[in-house]
Amino acid sequence: MENQEKDLQEELQETMQDAETKDADIEASEAEISEAVEESEAEGEGKMSWAEKKAAKKQEKKEKKDKTDAYKEQIEQLEDRVKRQMAEFENFRKRTEKEKQAMFETGAKSVVEKILPVVDNFERGLATVPEDKKEDPFVDGMNRIYKQFLTELENIGVKPIEAVGCEFDPNLHNAVMQVESEEYESGIVAQELQKGYTYRESVVRHSMVAVTQ
Repeated sequence: MENQEKDLQEELQETMQDAETKDADIEASEAEISEAVEESEAEGEGKMSWAEKKAAKKQEKKEKKDKTDAYKEQIEQLEDRVKRQMAEFENFRKRTEKEKQAMFETGAKSVVEKILPVVDNFERGLATVPEDKKEDPFVDGMNRIYKQFLTELENIGVKPIEAVGCEFDPNLHNAVMQVESEEYESGIVAQELQKGYTYRESVVRHSMVAVTQ
């Protein structure tokens, strides 16, 4: 990608230099034509009739205009080429940025997937603590670490998927069983067997749920 970007920049710079050179050529050409005509008039002064001088002047203007028009056409072509190259370079830059972002998102998502089992183990461990041991300093410390862990995940864009009480959504939930429920109507998530998570707008892991019949 870096080599392509460098090549585009070099080609764009060369094209702009060509355009500047053409501008200079026009000015030099105009000066040469004027100088040649002046020398010709000086040499032939007194030998040319008024009509001949008028015709020569007219021819001079025509040659000057033809050459100027030719150079202007070349400059317009170069300017058009510069515009197209600039547009191509901008598209390349945007495409490169998009590809870099996609690579970053894929890498970050992969890391999050590996971290989630650690979160699961925290939750399982804390869930097995007896009620009379929940105030134990060690348990309290583990609980604080767990909450801090979740906070940091949320700060980078990782959030748990809402499940219990929500309508079943196959894009977010993975139904592994159906249950009867007096609390929820049919098609509602009644139990969450494993938490699901999203990373920004992408699902990292679907919630494993039980859905009401």
